[in-house]
Amino acid sequence: MYNIIPLILILISLSIIVFIVVRKFSVLAGVDVDNIPAEREARVKERIISSRLKRNIFKWSSRITKVFTWLGGKLGIFSKWAYNKLHELKESYGTEIFLPTADKEKKIGELSVEAEEMIGEDNFKEAEKRLIEIIGLDSQNIEAFKNLGNLYFTNKNYEDARQTFEHTLRLLKDEGNNEEIAEVNFELALVNRDDGQLERAQEHIKEALKIVPNNPRYLDTILEISIMKKDKVLALDAYGKLAKANPDNQKLKDLKKQIDGL
Repeated sequence: MYNIIPLILILISLSIIVFIVVRKFSVLAGVDVDNIPAEREARVKERIISSRLKRNIFKWSSRITKVFTWLGGKLGIFSKWAYNKLHELKESYGTEIFLPTADKEKKIGELSVEAEEMIGEDNFKEAEKRLIEIIGLDSQNIEAFKNLGNLYFTNKNYEDARQTFEHTLRLLKDEGNNEEIAEVNFELALVNRDDGQLERAQEHIKEALKIVPNNPRYLDTILEISIMKKDKVLALDAYGKLAKANPDNQKLKDLKKQIDGL
């Protein structure tokens, strides 16, 4: 259903353009060229029509493109996953959530505490509801998205965890928070690693290391993924960096043996 939305938007825009062109063409076709010398009539009429059509098509297609580009950006703020989750929330609660700013902040604080308590009690379903309700109140709440992603990851719900962290990453890129971007890339690396998506896991941990090159956790993870992929060159490079960044790591000897066995 959601994949067809862009196609529908394109068809609508094309229909509008065609409608405008047909109207303009019918007007232009009635241009009075009786007073134009016969030998120039066809050429002049063609030039007028062609020029007017080009100007109108360009003008209207530019406006329509701007409108749908804006709409596409707005629709892209929430992925298909996020839309579904918020729709579930609406169905559960029956109404949209609208609160004054002060009340909203208070409600978010209460829901955050409740979510933490639910997680502590392993009541993940209720914790999920609280976190989604926070997102319903504040669609830019990074902490709620991160907590929700970790909740799904803990429950080995890898697809939802991936969708959640990917959306969090998009929000963080808009804010330009590099350290948090690195951390969410690290989380995505772990999700994809445990889900057997080693290429994707490696891509995300490399992105994290671009921001924080000497983080021992990140280096340990890229080393682990490299061994799983049997990429000896990358594994040796990661090993050297990890040994330098965290020489007291008790796993170094065992990791070296694993690399030698690749």
